[in-house]
Amino acid sequence: MRPRFVHLAIRALSTAFAASLLLAAVLDVQMAGGQQPTPIVPSTDRQQSMLHELTDVQTQSGIKVDSREQAAYDAFFRVGPEQLDKKIQMGNEFLQKYPKSILAEAVDAGLVTAYFDKQDWKNFYATADNALALKPDDVDILTTVGWVIPHFFNPNDPDADKRLDKAETFEKHAIQVLEKMPKPNYLSVAQFAALKAQKSIQAHSALGLVYFRREDYDNSAKELQQATQNNASPDQTDLFVLGASLLNVDRPAEAADAFDRCSQIAGGLQDRCKQNAATAKKQAAQSKSK
Repeated sequence: MRPRFVHLAIRALSTAFAASLLLAAVLDVQMAGGQQPTPIVPSTDRQQSMLHELTDVQTQSGIKVDSREQAAYDAFFRVGPEQLDKKIQMGNEFLQKYPKSILAEAVDAGLVTAYFDKQDWKNFYATADNALALKPDDVDILTTVGWVIPHFFNPNDPDADKRLDKAETFEKHAIQVLEKMPKPNYLSVAQFAALKAQKSIQAHSALGLVYFRREDYDNSAKELQQATQNNASPDQTDLFVLGASLLNVDRPAEAADAFDRCSQIAGGLQDRCKQNAATAKKQAAQSKSK
């Protein structure tokens, strides 16, 4: 399920434009309509995949799920995103009634998506922790939580550094899991390859923003290049931050290319990217003339 965001916030405390009279600038950008994390299973197949998961869990564990428990599980995943409160209520009722269920992690994962859609961050993080305690290799949750942390980030939070560490750990683990993940029976080889590629892009995108928050611009640029290269639909935010990171490591020509790509995407950063592309091109020309 593709979550809906209203705003994403990126703040860099000191963005230095190398080879320029402008030594530092503060970025405070509000963006609407940014690209959001997507699950390993597309929304149109999510319900069916969860029913497949129920069958797979029963087969692998040898445990037969009670018919009432299975009915509650099926009903929870049939509730659409337009009924978030109902879905959250049904999910919590399932976990209260069947706390030891072999399907509890799948319900937790569904609740994570619902809390994400509702932007209820307290319950989002708590439920994600519950799900990962039951299934540490859940790629959807690892990449989604790791992506949310650097986007919805408060540098004044006393746990800010710990949150960034958590995001980094989650995304690196997700990349490792993706490398070894077996193909589910209900996905074709092409579908699975495409979805793995998309999850990898999201993981590198998140890592790029984590490093940007830490002012580690070299690693930020490396990660965001992996997220945007050979990507037909790059995230505008990723391109903007990639350009800023490249400027900070004195690579204005490459920064200009990133800002140019960013400026071709309709969105809240389009005008800013056009301005920064012109600035970066000027700096690149000045560097060549020296």
